[in-house]
Amino acid sequence: MSVIAGVRGVLAPHAYPQEQITDAFSAVVAPDGEHRAAIERIHAATGVRSRHLALPLEDYPLLADFGAANDAFIDVGLGLAREAIEGALAQAGLAAADVDLLVSTTVTGVAAPSLEARLALPMGFRPDVHRLPLFGLGCVAGAAGIARMHDYLLGRPDGVAVLVSVELCSLTVQRDDTSMPNIVASGLFGDGAAAVVMVGGRRASMLGLDGPTVVASRSRLYPDTERTMGWDIGASGFRIVLSAGVPEVIGRYVGDDVADFLADHDLKTTDIDRWVSHPGGPKVLEAMQDALDLHDGQLDVTWRSLAAIGNLSSASVLHVLADTLAGTDAAPGVAGMSRPEPGSPGLLMAMGPGFCAELVLLRW
Repeated sequence: MSVIAGVRGVLAPHAYPQEQITDAFSAVVAPDGEHRAAIERIHAATGVRSRHLALPLEDYPLLADFGAANDAFIDVGLGLAREAIEGALAQAGLAAADVDLLVSTTVTGVAAPSLEARLALPMGFRPDVHRLPLFGLGCVAGAAGIARMHDYLLGRPDGVAVLVSVELCSLTVQRDDTSMPNIVASGLFGDGAAAVVMVGGRRASMLGLDGPTVVASRSRLYPDTERTMGWDIGASGFRIVLSAGVPEVIGRYVGDDVADFLADHDLKTTDIDRWVSHPGGPKVLEAMQDALDLHDGQLDVTWRSLAAIGNLSSASVLHVLADTLAGTDAAPGVAGMSRPEPGSPGLLMAMGPGFCAELVLLRW
């Protein structure tokens, strides 16, 4: 099995309370003010109290086009990626030169060379490091990235792999677009990055690492759901596709998928000590709780992350993982949960465009 040796979440530099973001983004989404009351109501319903943004609020109306937004993505994203990678490597007690595989993921900007290519040599990664940029997985990519690194490390027990996720969702908010998906996105998504360091089983034993092990993973792609979530990409950039049917898809499939996956490892949902779930939004989390028959409190770390920083797309589940490992939550001033008991099972899960799910079985 592979071992998670370090997890570091970072946030974009400009923090604001939700009400202030609502006020500013209302002028971008609906400059005529006609839909202001609806925007305020929808933003309040997200359950988000504050978010971090890539740019100061006053700069968003100045973004002339997709090119300007994407330039900001590369500029801000590189700094956040570097900070996250350095933090995760420090936790693991490893250096960039130790890394054999460097994976990057995003769904909120485009760069060629990709972000990890621009960072690799300046940060001290070896010239022969294997690189794998992932685009298009969206919110599921944090979980999928861990699963794919596990696949890689199974055949390389002395290996080291790093995943970095960068998502600057605010740069995708569309001007003069009062569609429901754009209004919801302008109130739900925040900006941040995260990195995970994983090592093969033999390397972990040699270093005496006690992080959680990845036992197995499972991917699920659901039929007739291509328009459930994703992007329409055009001259104005990334226009969100977000169906109100996401909770219905979760209710139809996820409970059985999780039960079947766990059964293959002689486990039931009641055996899972910690649930590390992507915070898709209130209706998504409620559907998840119903589908898995979870009691109040089992997704508390996820709910608190949603309230404190919003949905960070692929980086969100990695922030929740970091909070779970630290025995804390993302909401200042709120008592956190204790660290998981050694040897107990956990399940990390996320969903994204496709529509799809990724399940990762952990052993703390």
